[in-house]
Amino acid sequence: MTEPLAYRRILLKLSGEALMGNEDYGIDPVVLGRIAKEVIEAHEAGAEVALVIGGGNIFRGAGLAANGMDRVTGDQMGMLATVINALAMQDALEKLGAKVRVMSALKINDVCEDYIRRRAVRHLEKGRIAIFAAGTGNPFFTTDSGAALRAIEINADLLLKATKVDGVYDKDPRKFKDAVKYDRLTYDEVITRDLQVMDTAAFALCRDSDLPLRIYDLSVPGNLMRILRGENVGTLVKGRG
Repeated sequence: MTEPLAYRRILLKLSGEALMGNEDYGIDPVVLGRIAKEVIEAHEAGAEVALVIGGGNIFRGAGLAANGMDRVTGDQMGMLATVINALAMQDALEKLGAKVRVMSALKINDVCEDYIRRRAVRHLEKGRIAIFAAGTGNPFFTTDSGAALRAIEINADLLLKATKVDGVYDKDPRKFKDAVKYDRLTYDEVITRDLQVMDTAAFALCRDSDLPLRIYDLSVPGNLMRILRGENVGTLVKGRG
């Protein structure tokens, strides 16, 4: 008998850098394949799975703007980078037998669908994995904000933020050995303490919609399924102070 899941519908937010592995740029096929296998496992266990992937492994709009490029142009390039990553993930998932739809906030009809909320929900109900690309479709908004917005729109039970550390700490655990990990936080605590796991706009969206967020270590195999089974992995952020 299949073990019941703690969450029925989830949205998984991946950074573009997560796809690089040990590379300096672009996509590591080994990492891409490993992530795809974990997503497939969650899907086959009965979860409805949506993904948002950043574009920082290819272009980052804010970084380009810091070097003199027009910010709007830089952000538009960053949005296109997320489409590239979404198509790569779609290919990796389909090679494992999944049915996948990429939906873009920018109109790129020759390579993927336009994002339409009702159609996105229908894809999930039909057992397809949905990948939401191009952020919100607007400059000045990060893919974190895009992930929070899409999770709210599809009525996700949980927003997952996959990182390189095993949760939220009071300071960078890679620099400070005495860093303390939080098992649970409220959104107000995260914003007040300026913990900077996601941008403030994304946190505010989640807080105002009462959407739980869990931050966890992507590099540990099996973490995604542990979370879906209700295990206390990483840091859970929910509720108000």
